[in-house]
Amino acid sequence: MKRLSREKRNQLITVILVTLAILALIGFGLIRPQYDSLSKIAKDRKVAVNKLQSIKHAITNSEAIANEWNETTSALAHTEEDMASGDPYSWTYDTIRHFKQSYKVEIPEVGHPTIGESDLLQSFPYKQIRFAINGTVYYHDLGKFIADFENSFPHSRMVHLVVEPAASTDSNSEKLSFNMEIITLVKPNPS
Repeated sequence: MKRLSREKRNQLITVILVTLAILALIGFGLIRPQYDSLSKIAKDRKVAVNKLQSIKHAITNSEAIANEWNETTSALAHTEEDMASGDPYSWTYDTIRHFKQSYKVEIPEVGHPTIGESDLLQSFPYKQIRFAINGTVYYHDLGKFIADFENSFPHSRMVHLVVEPAASTDSNSEKLSFNMEIITLVKPNPS
């Protein structure tokens, strides 16, 4: 470099810098996008291979999946057997009348049911009916009645229970007066 004239040295440095700049432009302008597209293609290929494997797995297990679907559908149908259906008032009256027979509970009045959207869970596919019952009962019989009712009808809940001493002429009476609401899910109409 020392033997070159100043002018030639500047020209050589300029040529080297221009060459490096051109190589950098080629690298960043042409080669880098190719690597990026190859990287994207490799990711897309990996996703496609995973999807293909899951499809193959579903095909090989289709019989097991169909059996599981049938079991789930059967279990749902069995669960829906005790749900309210048809005329809501008739269902509520008959259900309470039949259920209370094996308990020492007096229920003279079953309130008129109201049908509405389920407020138990958001976006729940079932509607619900809500109705009130009141009557008289002994303390232990009330607890047993409520526990057995909720265990027999897992799609129903007793809420807003109000218990107070029963109004009677006998001052030694241990009977209680109760009032509560029952919320139960309604079986959807078959489409």
